[in-house]
Amino acid sequence: MEAEARICYYLGANAPSGFYSLYDQLIDPERARDVRILKGGPGCGKSTLMKQVGKALEEAGHCVEYVRCSGDPDSLDAVVIPALGAAVVDGTAPHVVEPRYPGLVESYVNLGDCYDRVALQEVGQELKGCMKGYKGCYSRAYRCLTAAAQLEEDMRTPLLTPALEARMAKRVRGILSREIKREGDQAGRSVQRFLGAITWQGVLREYGTVEAQCGRVYELADTYGLAHTMLTCLAAGAMAAGHDVVACPDPLFPDRMAHLLIPSLSLAFVSTTPEQPWPRRPYRRIRLDAMADQELLRRNRSRLRFSRKVSAALLEEAVASLAQAKAMHDQLEELYNPHVDFEQVAARGDQIIWDFLDLAQGT
Repeated sequence: MEAEARICYYLGANAPSGFYSLYDQLIDPERARDVRILKGGPGCGKSTLMKQVGKALEEAGHCVEYVRCSGDPDSLDAVVIPALGAAVVDGTAPHVVEPRYPGLVESYVNLGDCYDRVALQEVGQELKGCMKGYKGCYSRAYRCLTAAAQLEEDMRTPLLTPALEARMAKRVRGILSREIKREGDQAGRSVQRFLGAITWQGVLREYGTVEAQCGRVYELADTYGLAHTMLTCLAAGAMAAGHDVVACPDPLFPDRMAHLLIPSLSLAFVSTTPEQPWPRRPYRRIRLDAMADQELLRRNRSRLRFSRKVSAALLEEAVASLAQAKAMHDQLEELYNPHVDFEQVAARGDQIIWDFLDLAQGT
């Protein structure tokens, strides 16, 4: 997939507390018309089917939102066609999805039926062996993420002073008056999406998704995780002015906002780090580090440098554990794949495509 040409988010995160899910925000239940929930184990073709559906709907001219898997960013966990109120989602653990309006909106698609159960008996012991160490790798990754988050919090806390919050609030007022004009009489709504994830491939951010929706990008240069307060105020101001927003939490701190997108204004606010800068020249750049108390930064320079170094090492260890889990999952899929009827999977994908295109005809 070319991230710069497509809208790609995550709805799950590998976080210190374990797998953190935003799957309840997959699609607005009051606007949803047809949601297919896929069930089935490893290697049964769930991601393949979703790629098939996404490609076909794109070719038919529809805007498709892709939800990547935080366990394996090359795989999909969902595709959403917002204009049709339609989606296909992997409803298996850990991102369990249950219907709100079963039969009316949501329906199950059991891809487990596509397994050759007789043939799988021959590799049963190998399958069980692969599954044993899988959860242990994730447990170790989560422990590393917990330690990294504690160090990140140790850096942030002394710098987030009332004086800094006052400076950020003043800057927000200027941005709101300049960039955000009122739209209608109704308040806007917020949906949450992770813009990045901690994966076996490293710490990823889908900057291409921002560029696909927003031509004007404020880069918030933020070494120490200070952006949440500013982003919260910007989101509140945008919604008060009638604009829907995409609030993007930080995978390491899912209760904090790391980025904000306002697609109706083609406007985004993206916090960056020295390790993950904005890849282009931004519309505006705000150095949050420079807004912090410089005397505090000077006094704490050694401790901050140490904390950043150790936190980065812990993140690397977490990524290594996730890579081990991915290798075990790949072994599982290699065992399952020869015993899956992929023609049957493709036929079910075709049926979903036809049903979604019928929705478009009735729109």
